[in-house]
Amino acid sequence: MDPLIAAAGRALTAGDPLGALKRVALRDDPPALALRGIAMAQLGDLDRARGLLKAAAQGFAQRDALARARCRLAEAEIALVSRDLATPTRTLRATAATLAARGDPANAAHAGYLEARRLLLIGRLDAAEAMLASLDATALPPASRAGYWLVTAGIAMRRIRAADAGAALAHAAEAARAARIPALAAEVAHAARHLAAPAARQVGGGSPLLDLAGVEALIGSGALVIDACRGAIRRRGASLSLASRPVLFTLARTLAEAWPGDATRAALIATAFRGREADESHRARLRVEIGRLRKRLAPLAGIDATPDGFILKPEADDVAVITPPTEQPHGAVLALLADGEAWSSSALALALDVSPRTVQRALEDLAATGKAESLGRGRARRWTVPGVPGFPTALLLPAPAAIG
Repeated sequence: MDPLIAAAGRALTAGDPLGALKRVALRDDPPALALRGIAMAQLGDLDRARGLLKAAAQGFAQRDALARARCRLAEAEIALVSRDLATPTRTLRATAATLAARGDPANAAHAGYLEARRLLLIGRLDAAEAMLASLDATALPPASRAGYWLVTAGIAMRRIRAADAGAALAHAAEAARAARIPALAAEVAHAARHLAAPAARQVGGGSPLLDLAGVEALIGSGALVIDACRGAIRRRGASLSLASRPVLFTLARTLAEAWPGDATRAALIATAFRGREADESHRARLRVEIGRLRKRLAPLAGIDATPDGFILKPEADDVAVITPPTEQPHGAVLALLADGEAWSSSALALALDVSPRTVQRALEDLAATGKAESLGRGRARRWTVPGVPGFPTALLLPAPAAIG
């Protein structure tokens, strides 16, 4: 092998992109272009990196399928960092199959890890977990192995399993130390701080701010938990999702916040229907929606009518309401933007399982209040937040495919 190419490859593996560029910056042969592309990606110039990798893939001979597959793998990783989440799964799987068939198990496993990471970002937890289960973590180099455990921790966080998340982060930290890449170690440390940070606020509770372990303990306590982070109602292993029925969830939350007393009809109409005055049409609609909610809640709780309104009758001995640490409009969009990456509106729509127009309206509202800002124009437009203090955590975002 060309000694300069080998030395540049070792520098990239060690997380030293500048050292790699010193060796191949003036070369335009395909291997050098590929290494330059990876180096530019590590330095954050993703557009330049993407162009170099495409040129490298085109420069390799058609028969050099292994080199071309490695270029495609690097492009897929750049797409993931760029939050291009619409990349087809079949592309990465075909790349992984080529790498495995050509004797590169490490990069084949890395392709699987990247797909698991993409699935986690769009909330497909079962599919992400199945992908990780199909991989041999020991076949991954230390840097990729740290990423593998970060994805494992992310899945555990979304499933509200604090102990499992902590164990995965410990494995990630060990792999990051073995990789000796400061940026990777910092990413693991950031994830650990995220796990320890407030994940939810308990309305009216004695200890209002809860970390993920506190949320897990509350759900396992036997209390009926109204989870405003995910639009769900929980009790131990049972979970009822009302994320797609916001009116029903709002009614359930209002009843829970009034428990053990009743919620008046005026209060229920004001919160669920935005009605300033309870006229007969509002009261008729309230009866219909309460009937629907009563059917959905069984057997977790019942709802009885009172002279003034309605009262929640839980099967549990206690009722708790948890919300994001800071409730504000478009909190789910802010939670994703708070990861520090630049997101496209289409990627946000895919991750939240809502329409692109819904996300675009949310971004416009956030931009008008200075909570989000855009970079670029047209299809290259990306959205970020100017700062992250006080932002809601992404730990409890809903998973479109399966909640819980």
